[in-house]
Amino acid sequence: MSALVSRPHRIAVLPGEGIGPEIVAQALKVLRALQGHGFEFEAREAPVGGSAWLLTGTPLPQPTIDLALASDAVLFGAVGDPRFDHLEPALRPERAILGLRNAMGLFANLKQVSVPAELAELSPLRAEKVSGVDLLVVRELNGDVYTGSPKGVRAAPDGPFAGEREGFDSMRYAEGEVRRIAHVAFKAAQRRSGRVCNVDKANVLATSRVWREVVIEVAREYPAVELSHLYADSAAMQLISNPGRFDVILSGNLFGDILSDAASVLTGSIGLPASALLGEGPRGMFEAGHGTALDIAGRDVANPLACIRAAALMLRHSLGRDDLAHRIEAAVTAVLRQGLRTADLAGGTRVVGTGAMGDAVVAALG
Repeated sequence: MSALVSRPHRIAVLPGEGIGPEIVAQALKVLRALQGHGFEFEAREAPVGGSAWLLTGTPLPQPTIDLALASDAVLFGAVGDPRFDHLEPALRPERAILGLRNAMGLFANLKQVSVPAELAELSPLRAEKVSGVDLLVVRELNGDVYTGSPKGVRAAPDGPFAGEREGFDSMRYAEGEVRRIAHVAFKAAQRRSGRVCNVDKANVLATSRVWREVVIEVAREYPAVELSHLYADSAAMQLISNPGRFDVILSGNLFGDILSDAASVLTGSIGLPASALLGEGPRGMFEAGHGTALDIAGRDVANPLACIRAAALMLRHSLGRDDLAHRIEAAVTAVLRQGLRTADLAGGTRVVGTGAMGDAVVAALG
């Protein structure tokens, strides 16, 4: 009886604009170097963001959505360009990200921040403070003040400034929303050091009190995982003063947005950490998470390492190849230990361009 031949993994490639195409090209280069030995993939590209608007009049064309939904994973570059700021909000490049999240049912953002001892010198903090840090921020994506309704602008109905124009937003979380993101955090902690720090503002916000109660309920299903709590302001201070205390940080959309960006700086560059956006199943969207850096686009100076690390997260979370993810992560660390740096990184012994950094990671794969 002949062995079953599995089909190649289908990857939707959405480069976007700015440095997006450059960094995605390097991530694909690394993935192609891993082909064979039981791993094969097919990559199909589609426009997204400002480049898609120029072609179709929308930042997220239906064929791009269809490709994402027909694929095992999405590798995303970067979108955003001030040339499109005059457009109505629904047509601006950044709206493509929200549209993909909704279409794919993505509700969890995972950002891993690792600082090996040998690379602690890159951090703006003292090396001894960040050396060995390895934390994961698990952020809920779909709720909170960003999407809660009602929201808008109105005449203030009361208070000392009644009658004046005011903006208002609604912070909302249903139990089910909290429960599903809490499971993501606790399952991640089981694969790591077994600690979850829940971040909220339960001392002042009713939303946070419901959030914390549900997290405590979910924690009972994971007796081997230690649960702690911090208020958001205290968590921000601890992230800077004592980042080594954290393993998995669980937070809502607003606080998680702030904390994940703050955590990224621990590495010394937003060009190093990567993000995974996940839903109920294995399919997810994986991105560097930084901007389009239009000022350096096309100059072969952008740092591709975050996008390469995003490819590693894709292998781990969507394609079931944790072994290959470890190989990429080890190769990235090896290249930085060799002293190779792109222009955004301090220290090192040799500055290289975008393509050369990708080549170096391929070489380090062995």
